[in-house]
Amino acid sequence: MTPTPPSALLVIDVQQSFLHMPYWPLGDVTPFRQSLLRLEAGCRQALVPVVHIFHVDDDAPFQVASGHVRPFDWLPGDPAVTFTKHTHNAFTDTGLDLWLRRRGVQRLIISGIRTEQCCETTTRVGSDLGYAVDFVSEATLTFPMTHAGTGQTFSAQDIVTRTELVLERRFARIATVDTCLSSL
Repeated sequence: MTPTPPSALLVIDVQQSFLHMPYWPLGDVTPFRQSLLRLEAGCRQALVPVVHIFHVDDDAPFQVASGHVRPFDWLPGDPAVTFTKHTHNAFTDTGLDLWLRRRGVQRLIISGIRTEQCCETTTRVGSDLGYAVDFVSEATLTFPMTHAGTGQTFSAQDIVTRTELVLERRFARIATVDTCLSSL
């Protein structure tokens, strides 16, 4: 059996800023929350460092002064480290890559908010930097989107399916929480 390379769980943009956005779902986000909490608990139990990453930009809820750039109340505290990003990926100008390399991390476990945006972009950049990546779709969350040119609305599930399609075997292994945890 090949030993699993040292891993880190990236919890991307699971922050209160989203509660103040017009696209925040009115529906139930419980499945996402439960999957993420199970993934995080399993990683902590396996001594995999948990990294929180928060997004800051000019949109009012994402400005530090708003007070919303902080984790959801249900997200456990005490991450190994926290980074703030100003781009869609968690690597550009954050120090994340250096932090991971100093700890010998070779495998990233991706979770968080906006499956097709910050989670996917971090996955692509991480893969390009040489990390093995597990993209745990059920521990990511996104929202329906309407195509500006055609007016067609894509459901959150449509977006997740498309994201898995373009990442699988190119940039990441698409993994369930159970699959990911069993390989730690």
